[in-house]
Amino acid sequence: MIAKTPGFVNGVPRVLLQVEGFAVALASIVASSWSGASWWLFAAFILAPDLSILCYLAGPRIGAIAYNTVHVYLGPVILFGAATALAMPTGIALALIWSAHIGIDRMVGYGLKYGDGFTFTHLGQIGRQAQG
Repeated sequence: MIAKTPGFVNGVPRVLLQVEGFAVALASIVASSWSGASWWLFAAFILAPDLSILCYLAGPRIGAIAYNTVHVYLGPVILFGAATALAMPTGIALALIWSAHIGIDRMVGYGLKYGDGFTFTHLGQIGRQAQG
């Protein structure tokens, strides 16, 4: 039985969110490949959303807000729509890379952050503290 932590997604809903993350990551990577976008661009930007971690230097609440802002699908969806409407292939590629990053994070269990600290996510606590 999976331990239940109040405030975190557990059990089947957590697994479904992780499978969903895998599906989004896979679809984004495949679409990026089919688009002909540069793999160098992919490699250069796949970790870019994690630069938001630097906002934790301003405190856990500000850090969580910044991290969550770039780790929800709304941003890449808006970018993809705008880049498609404006026929901007680089924007489309960046949106796909961004959504792949978010999907990979969800797949491995990195969720949206709570203001309590970096290790507290909607998918459960991460890091060494989570194993204790």
